[in-house]
Amino acid sequence: MTERTPLLHYRLSASINESGEHHSESGQEALDQPPSAVRRRSAHSQPQKLSTFFGVVIPTLLSMFSVVVFLRIGFVVGQCGLYQAVAMFLVAYLIISMTVLSVCAISTNGALDAGGAYYMISRALGPEFGGSIGIMFFFANVCGSALYVLGLVEAILATFGISEDGMDSSSRYAVLPVSYWWSLLYATAILLVCLLVCLVGAWIYAKASFLIFLVVMVVLGTIFISFFAVKPQTVTLPGHLTNSSPTTANFTGFKAETFFQNLGADYTVDYTTGKMMSFATVFAVMFNGCTGIMAGSNISGDLKNPSYAIPRGTITAVIFTFIIYNLLSLLVACTCDRLLLQRDYSFLRDINLWHPFVTIGVYSSTLSAAMSNLIGASRILYALARDDLFGKVLSPAKKTSASGNPWVSVLISWFLVQLVLFSGKLNTIASIVTIFFLLVYAAVDLACLALEWASAPNFRPTFRYFTWHTCVLGIVGCGVMMFLINPIYASASIVFMLLLLLIIHYLSPTSSWGYISQALIFHQVRKYLLMLDVRKDHVKFWRPQVLLMVANPRANIGLITFINDIKKSGLYVLGHVQIGDLGLLPSDPLQCQYDSWLSLVDHLNIKAFVNLTLADSVRHGVRHLLFISGLGGMRPNTLVLGFYDDLPPQDQLQDHSFHSDRSLDDPALAEDQEDPLFHFPPLRGSVPEDKNRGEAWVGKALGPQEYVSIIADAVKMLKNVALARYFGQFDRKHALQSPVFVDVWPVNLLRPDSSSYVDTCSLFLLQLACILNMTRSWQKAKLRLFLCVEVGRSLKGAEQKLRLLLKELRMKADIYMVPWDEQVALHWQRQHVGMAIEAEPEKGERDEVQKEDEEEVEEEEYANSFPSNAVRLSDDYLHAVNRLILNQPRPPPAVRFLYLPRPPADTRRYHNYLCQLELLSRDLGPTLLIHGVTPVITTDL
Repeated sequence: MTERTPLLHYRLSASINESGEHHSESGQEALDQPPSAVRRRSAHSQPQKLSTFFGVVIPTLLSMFSVVVFLRIGFVVGQCGLYQAVAMFLVAYLIISMTVLSVCAISTNGALDAGGAYYMISRALGPEFGGSIGIMFFFANVCGSALYVLGLVEAILATFGISEDGMDSSSRYAVLPVSYWWSLLYATAILLVCLLVCLVGAWIYAKASFLIFLVVMVVLGTIFISFFAVKPQTVTLPGHLTNSSPTTANFTGFKAETFFQNLGADYTVDYTTGKMMSFATVFAVMFNGCTGIMAGSNISGDLKNPSYAIPRGTITAVIFTFIIYNLLSLLVACTCDRLLLQRDYSFLRDINLWHPFVTIGVYSSTLSAAMSNLIGASRILYALARDDLFGKVLSPAKKTSASGNPWVSVLISWFLVQLVLFSGKLNTIASIVTIFFLLVYAAVDLACLALEWASAPNFRPTFRYFTWHTCVLGIVGCGVMMFLINPIYASASIVFMLLLLLIIHYLSPTSSWGYISQALIFHQVRKYLLMLDVRKDHVKFWRPQVLLMVANPRANIGLITFINDIKKSGLYVLGHVQIGDLGLLPSDPLQCQYDSWLSLVDHLNIKAFVNLTLADSVRHGVRHLLFISGLGGMRPNTLVLGFYDDLPPQDQLQDHSFHSDRSLDDPALAEDQEDPLFHFPPLRGSVPEDKNRGEAWVGKALGPQEYVSIIADAVKMLKNVALARYFGQFDRKHALQSPVFVDVWPVNLLRPDSSSYVDTCSLFLLQLACILNMTRSWQKAKLRLFLCVEVGRSLKGAEQKLRLLLKELRMKADIYMVPWDEQVALHWQRQHVGMAIEAEPEKGERDEVQKEDEEEVEEEEYANSFPSNAVRLSDDYLHAVNRLILNQPRPPPAVRFLYLPRPPADTRRYHNYLCQLELLSRDLGPTLLIHGVTPVITTDL
């Protein structure tokens, strides 16, 4: 007479022994003892390390065998037949073998600490991915422990349980009452035993695992012997079948007829669940027993030589279990008829030499698995708490006993397992556990794939039998199995993992483990930079790539945020020149400043790089940055400088109105007057006699001659130039309050004899204004285009031409025709007065001046079709033009774009040139004086 043993969805996870013990001796006590005593005490306190066989082979074999070998083999062969059963094992082991190769590769790439798969993933993929997978690994072990406890209870009640109707069970050993609460009581008692073992220490399970392994091997031996030693017999099937169903089935022994009958598939209804089986459902049930490959790697901290033991031990266990499963499938197919395999999943007990052998094997392996999962869950929780990924939430789990046992983690894990026991639903728990473990395996494959693709020089594992192809196959295989087992649970698990990833990303502190994402980004960026060919540049795809020179960020917050808006997904570099001679300094003074600059970039929420240089002058430093900034096709094409004036700078880092919206919303930053990460020198431009010069260059003073020389150097290097004035008071949040206007003056106001707006510089001006208007924050701004004309010319004709140009350029702007006859008259009046008063120069002098003008014209032709006559402008004219700009329609604009003429060829005129720019832009508010040297606009498709 046989007792009913239901199909249990058992699942075994890795067994994790506790990591190294803490020394109880203080440093002073150790110093007070003789060296020999210290060595003896140290050797005694060190935990015993495990060999390959005891540390990897045995735990992995127990994890992969579990009760599957006793209760699932007949189910798989009976439903699928021998052909499909072998095919299932081949596919399942192919999937887990890909993960095994990844585990072996990572484990041989350096020293492993306790934590197993969590440690591998977190150190390879970073804290976000590792922490989220670690939490899921913890829950998988918690649910796995509950699964095995419930499975053990059902297995015990199947033999010793009294029927629910109060009548005696068919078993003569039935002594235990059966109900939900009784089952919960039995499960609680078993879990309490596991808790006591774990509280004492994982070493108890480490010692007991070998005894359990011997028991399982003995039971397996009796099963193999029984196929040959037991004579053919008739087995009574479980008594819950319908009246029309057969009540007996045959163990035929080795017969060719039986073998051929069991070759093909014959899917029927599962007698324990009442559901119709299929290839996918049977494969999902069978695959639960093929996992458990992490058992050896999870106790890496307790191995003598993890890099040696993990690859050899894990691969040995996988090969051994694969052979055993296939041999059992072959023997079952040759000796048992199909009805026995389909209607009695505990038939191995019925045909065994001694029936209790299989029962003992089921009990011992299940109890071992329950303790293994509980220990594993506590060690994972302890590792998570020790890494501080969740702050103070998990801080109690860090506490350990004198021997190093994390007893608080054990209690937390036990409490969660006890909660899961209340569900009592084995099949639901089994699906969730399997999916969580598959997600962990996929993450290990992903970690190995990322390390391989990153091509990091330090990733050189001694185990080389893997490629990125095996990692991809492992990821795909685990993903397919997840959705094959239960697509709803699989989708929910992935969403849960992503949610945890985001939480850890925003809440956890920065780790020092290294981020694989940085290595992957570097690898891809280098590859695409090499593909970015400057010879293939086209005006259609031009975008501003800006180098903004910043002397002291304290006075440049407004300008930095504004240029971030105008870059249009282009390169943005914050440049800084420090005056000094590296030969006279003990070390590079710039290295310690990068953190402050990068913290500023994060604080302002801008997308910019930082480039600092040390030079003997500001001019040489800017020239260095223009030469070396960027890589390949990503190099600055536009230089932005602060204007050279006398305005005292304002410390905007201490003024919250200039901070980004993100920093304003941060209460921590709102309380502090200044972020402690910003170690910028105090402003030196607050003294009246100290020039601002683009917010006070640090070091030697920057004179007007050198300032204009920087502009001239940039133009010679074919870089566009922009001078930013009055951005020290620019408040982006206030400027974007409706209505917002951007004024554009595309005419060279220092050339009153020319009103052209179609030269390279004017079109560059229009392009930058249009780019600013395309930015999300400035989309509501209205462009106002001002065209200066003389009354004698056709106003309507000039406006018509400009509208046609804007239409061709796909730009939307309001056009204002501005008569400037009075201003032009002031210019020509000064010219005639000067000619009348001054004596006519002699012929030689006149020829010299003419020659200088001709040279100047020739030198400027490539950048501007109009030669500079700035030297002949009067202050009255400049004041008049300045008032003309100020008196335009209200409200005032948020920013003005003005035409910047090229500096004169004669360096003696630099000071005069700068004075004219100062008069022209005086009191205009935030203003960009822009000079473009490269074509940036096209009307072609």
